[in-house]
Amino acid sequence: MILEKGRRSTVLDGDVVRTHLSKGLGFSAEDRDTNIRRIGFVAAEIVRHGGIAICAAVSPYIATRNEVREMVGTDKFIEVHVATPLEVAESRDVKGMYAKARRGEIKGFTGIDDPYEAPINPEITLDTVKFSAEENARRIVLDLETRGFF
Repeated sequence: MILEKGRRSTVLDGDVVRTHLSKGLGFSAEDRDTNIRRIGFVAAEIVRHGGIAICAAVSPYIATRNEVREMVGTDKFIEVHVATPLEVAESRDVKGMYAKARRGEIKGFTGIDDPYEAPINPEITLDTVKFSAEENARRIVLDLETRGFF
């Protein structure tokens, strides 16, 4: 949809970044923050050169998200809160990570034994229960259009 509006975008998927840029990091709070900061750094470089970066990563801590906002630039950073109830996220978990966390095989798992700090004032909040992925994507694109990104 972004390409249809005449812009290119780069998706920085948390799992892919973890494989290539953050290999060796675990899932401690410190390592997760480091991973998010690395994603933020790459996003800031993409934005600095006129691109759009879509960061698809679990970022559980408000302070770290705010650090990334500053890196990217407050006028160019759009925080999208994908509001999904924990039980729905667990039911959609194709990797079985929540089940492993529930069994105690993974410690410090966001939403299970480590907190998720919901955004206080995100630019966009998406409801993934009531709306399809395509409907939510349209909402994001409309918001970006309203803000003058296209």
